[in-house]
Amino acid sequence: MLPCQSYVSTTHLLSNEIRIEDKELFNRYIHGFPYQVSDINFTNLFMWRHLYELRYEVINGLLCISGYYYGEPFILPPLTLKPYNPEILSHTLTILKNRFKIFAHPLKIKFLPVHMLNEFQDLKHHKISFNSDRDNFDYIYATKDLSTLQGRKYHSKKNHLNFFMRNTVYEYVPLTASLVDQCMDLTRKLKLGEYPPLEKDLLENEEQAIYEALIHMKQLDYIGAAILINDRVEAFTLGEKTTNDTMLIHIEKANAEIRGLYQAINYLFCQEECGGVKCINREEDMGFENLRKAKESYHPAKFLEKYDVIVE
Repeated sequence: MLPCQSYVSTTHLLSNEIRIEDKELFNRYIHGFPYQVSDINFTNLFMWRHLYELRYEVINGLLCISGYYYGEPFILPPLTLKPYNPEILSHTLTILKNRFKIFAHPLKIKFLPVHMLNEFQDLKHHKISFNSDRDNFDYIYATKDLSTLQGRKYHSKKNHLNFFMRNTVYEYVPLTASLVDQCMDLTRKLKLGEYPPLEKDLLENEEQAIYEALIHMKQLDYIGAAILINDRVEAFTLGEKTTNDTMLIHIEKANAEIRGLYQAINYLFCQEECGGVKCINREEDMGFENLRKAKESYHPAKFLEKYDVIVE
């Protein structure tokens, strides 16, 4: 969802912690408007809730979610159950803006999708500015590309995949509770090594988020799969359908020492679990150079643009 540096606040903008029991409430709002962005998704919000101190309240009928990003407070776009009412949205932002006075920051909305700019541009009583947030653009791929790897642009990926398929005895299996410990062992193994400080911090925090997702797999809506080699989990992934034609990939982990394994878990999941789905959202690169290079190497069909919004 987000990069993060360890930070603990003493001030909470909103009153309620996110619990697994809140899934039905959140999903009513999340499906009330076509937000599309990966950040506005209950699984993501739940698994990262501790690290980003996410909290919520329903204000004027809008679901408001707050958190901290590199120590700075933010809110997500207030979520609605029906088309936005400009007066209600404006009044809700006034309430939130007044609460933000306890911070040395103006009211900031993060991850506003590009197709929602019109909802905010002409609001009365507020001075609003928009800044494109390239580091958090979602990468959107055509399922037919990732599930076939056809064409010259995927030649290298297909070579690695074919090497794996020819030279490895493996099982592709559904992710079950019996595999959680092995998934966590792999997650801890992969965070070892030399990484830039911010990427290292992300990997440390991601371990807790993955654990939250895995131990609540029965309550959450995702589909999980793993690749076993010698009866050990060497790759796993989690994804869920956010619309009838889009699969959102939350997590993808693989032992990079096994040639072609990353290509295999991606390819097999797309083939086995994404039938009938036109698009795959593989989330953002968070500004990490290596992650951006890896995501761009799969040739996204488009980006889902997001904006930071300052409300004064």
